Amino acid sequence: MADVTSEGGKQDDLSTLSSKELHDRAMERAKERHDVGFLWDLLRAIPAAAAATGEVDRAEFDLLHGLSLLREFTHAGQGEMADALRPFYIEYLTEHGG
Repeated sequence: MADVTSEGGKQDDLSTLSSKELHDRAMERAKERHDVGFLWDLLRAIPAAAAATGEVDRAEFDLLHGLSLLREFTHAGQGEMADALRPFYIEYLTEHGG
């Protein structure tokens, strides 16, 4: 991930949001921009986020089963998964005016 240093307080503002709010804001920005690349990057980030939450078996399964990633995608803004993906959302929103 790129360095997300504070630019006029943007990162600081984003870091105060809940994980769910970060997810929702990043998803909305990606929709506005028709940014399929972001969605693909999110799908690729989910296995590492699952591993970071201690769900190693889930991470291994996700890596081997792409369709399961689509299911994970719908839950990427909830609970520990959203928390593990916070840096990913903050980076995207910082780079794309979130």
